[in-house]
Amino acid sequence: MTALLPVAVLLSSLIPAVVIFFLDQDSYRLRNALSLGGAVIKLALIVAMLLAVAGGAIYEAQLTLAPGLYLLLRLDAVALLFLSLSAVLWLLTTIYAIAYFGSKAEQSRFFGFFSLCVAATTGLAMSGSLISFLIFFELLTLSTWPLVAHKQDGPSIRAARSYLFFALPASGALLIAVIWLESATGPVLFAEPPDLDVLSTGSQRAIFALFILGVGVKAALVPLHGWLPAAMAAPAPVSALLHAVAVVKAGAFGVVRVIYDVFGPERMTDLGVGLPLAVLASVTILWGSFRALQQVEIKKRLAFSTVSQVSYIVLAAALASPAALVGGLAHLVHQGLMKITLFFCAGIFDERAGVKRIDGLNGLGRRMPWTSVAFSVGALGMIGLPPLAGFVSKLYLGLGALEAGAPWVLAVLAASTVLNAMYFMPMLYRLWIVSARADATGDERAPLLVGPAVVTALASVGVGVLAASALSPLGWADLIVMRGYIR
Repeated sequence: MTALLPVAVLLSSLIPAVVIFFLDQDSYRLRNALSLGGAVIKLALIVAMLLAVAGGAIYEAQLTLAPGLYLLLRLDAVALLFLSLSAVLWLLTTIYAIAYFGSKAEQSRFFGFFSLCVAATTGLAMSGSLISFLIFFELLTLSTWPLVAHKQDGPSIRAARSYLFFALPASGALLIAVIWLESATGPVLFAEPPDLDVLSTGSQRAIFALFILGVGVKAALVPLHGWLPAAMAAPAPVSALLHAVAVVKAGAFGVVRVIYDVFGPERMTDLGVGLPLAVLASVTILWGSFRALQQVEIKKRLAFSTVSQVSYIVLAAALASPAALVGGLAHLVHQGLMKITLFFCAGIFDERAGVKRIDGLNGLGRRMPWTSVAFSVGALGMIGLPPLAGFVSKLYLGLGALEAGAPWVLAVLAASTVLNAMYFMPMLYRLWIVSARADATGDERAPLLVGPAVVTALASVGVGVLAASALSPLGWADLIVMRGYIR
């Protein structure tokens, strides 16, 4: 029974993906039922396992692909943190996407790849071995680029090409790293760190660099981030998926796996690679914020904000202190909730008011109050206003920096917070203070569009206010660290 549960979780999104591809355009009810049904089943399975995993249970399933090659699905506390985020946001994004697309064309293609993307993210979260992680990581690339190109217009095609331009060399680097490592150590299981002493110090550093290059593209580390702002040509549900749960989170989660399940923080420190990675993450945090300041389109500003915010997780992993890791793992969820709220709202502003640029936000707060309040909550959370989710993440990351003997990180966090305020507060000022033009339009008569944004905004408040709860993202991250995740 325990072996069947991880497989069932994976199939809950894989089966709908396969079936949806074969549906014709007019099969709205069946397609929507499959998408929503799979999302509900996945969430129900995760809820059913939540208390057992909190108590120490581990669910494993193994599928042999070839002699000596097999997929290992391992559902433990670390996997469940990422998987829970994926499941909750998949359900909400599915509801949002159904309302967003209405009767637009090519929905079977969209929802097929959409479900396949979630299946890849699910498999990646549950990967119990390095080769399993590699397979699902590459499946994620193959399933997301058609979503970026979905509109099939000039900007979308160019964005999809840019994505592949960055992703394919990174895939090569990741493949080389896996082959190089496993040819020396044998198959790498995340629950059993490999003996890296069989490799020279130089080889270990080179393999670590290849791993970071391989996962760093999806994590949008500078200078590997160029594909992400370009991908804003995709529809709003795709933007929400890319930024909140699928691609960038897969990259950040990959960094955590490489550091804590392959190399280990002590070896990373001995190799002298932790500080350079922390500096790279800090540069990304600040550069993303500077570039966000220069954007006049809402989605582009949010995209560069993601470049900055996701690197909090990378910085936390590189610091390798217990408090920093707690903050980083919690931010994996916190940033997802806040950022998907912002992208949901950006899509609503576009669809219901025709507003794509920041200067078009004037007076929308009065005409679209639910969406504007949700956007404001997401923005204030990103800035780090207590007691919202972003404040909790930054607090623990700051404590972790002191714990790791890296007080310079506090200056990075302070500068980032100021920059966050500089690019978000003018947007809120336009929403609530500046008067709208006489010919301005906009309404919220689309509850399936507005509802998911309100829910995620409330959740980003709840995870901050209830951070002390054992089942909050922060409490769950603390549980992971207490169980000895930092070996």
